[in-house]
Amino acid sequence: MEPMQELAVNLFADRMPSSDLIRQVGDWVHCSEADEVRFAEQLRSAMGKTTPKDSLAVGVGLCLVGRFKEAADRLAGAVDCKDKYLYWAYALRGMRQFDKAIEALTRAAALGVDPLVAAMEKVATYRMAKDFPAAEKDLAACANYQNVSAEYHYQKGRLQDAQGLYDQAMENYQIAADLSPDHQQALFHLAYRYDLAGDEEAAMDYYRQIAAGSRVSISALLNLAVLYEDAGDYDKASQAVDKVLAAYPNHARAQLFKKDIESSKTMYFDEEKERTRSQKNQILETPISDFELSVRSRNCLKKMNIRTLGDLLRISESELLSFKNFGETSLKEVKTILESKSLHLGMALEDGPFTAPEEETPPPVPEADQGIMGKTVDDMQLSVRSRKCLQKLTLRTVGQLTRTTEAELLGCKNFGVTSLNEIKRALANLGLSLRNLD
Repeated sequence: MEPMQELAVNLFADRMPSSDLIRQVGDWVHCSEADEVRFAEQLRSAMGKTTPKDSLAVGVGLCLVGRFKEAADRLAGAVDCKDKYLYWAYALRGMRQFDKAIEALTRAAALGVDPLVAAMEKVATYRMAKDFPAAEKDLAACANYQNVSAEYHYQKGRLQDAQGLYDQAMENYQIAADLSPDHQQALFHLAYRYDLAGDEEAAMDYYRQIAAGSRVSISALLNLAVLYEDAGDYDKASQAVDKVLAAYPNHARAQLFKKDIESSKTMYFDEEKERTRSQKNQILETPISDFELSVRSRNCLKKMNIRTLGDLLRISESELLSFKNFGETSLKEVKTILESKSLHLGMALEDGPFTAPEEETPPPVPEADQGIMGKTVDDMQLSVRSRKCLQKLTLRTVGQLTRTTEAELLGCKNFGVTSLNEIKRALANLGLSLRNLD
């Protein structure tokens, strides 16, 4: 990896670099934490300059580090040129002002930006705005680039991905990777799709291709580490995380991930015990409706939000009998059901931490929140590791996740503090949290 300081490119020099060199600066800026700090210092020194030429360089620099609002403001006063409007479009898109971004891209094309670059950036912008017909129309206008341009096939794949056409998307990612073997984005999305499809070997191959490049791809390396860890190859998992930490020594998620991997090396996993617990969980998740009960008993249990056998293990006889219309006859029916499974009322309360995950019926939520609770955990855009652990725990919706405790999540093999913090942050963004027993 070539340090930025050794490259004879200064975005803020008297003469603005060429468009190609500006794009390279964007790559170099994010080569390492040290390069980011160096560039931030250069940017800070240039912020006081306000001429149209300086505003162009500062605006581009702000855009490269993701400070989109400031970038748009500075670029508005910059000298008119193709780079101004191209990076103004990026800034506007980062602010989700998609219509204005399209206008800026149109202006950039008129001033000399490569027509394919402008067209593909428009496709990406329309996709982000979820205007799929407009994106398809612009792609169709560039059909002559089929089997010629890697970027054309990459953007086509991203559009198909957004539309749920995953097989077609993978085909286009593969064509993009074949046309340009170092197209990091195409390789990443190809790897991620294979991972989601369960083909971990193929996913690892593509993540390794990315990891072999000169630029450190944090997401690819951490996903690769997850796959290595799942395969029990903890040394390679550590090496992947170490490569991230070598470039970004203060990366909080990588630091926590490193600790999790070290813990996994000494973690004992009792496969027979896990199998027994899984069988018990299946029993406890059996719905009450599967058993023959009197109408009175069934209605009483329903009103008490008791849906499964596991729910009965978390309630005592006295609590049942205290409920209106629930008498000795109903109690006897319930006991008979539990005895047939070698269980009894209040069993979970007596045994302390029970092996089965709790599947309590949640308290009623406001109607406005019901849509959030019904969302799948896939919509939360979690890392591969967190997603796999939730799959193992059969937690499919946000609502199910909010009824789970930290201890239950941490009890899953390979689920560590990194994944827990990621999930807690994702829930907090939705105004939700994990279940608290305190």
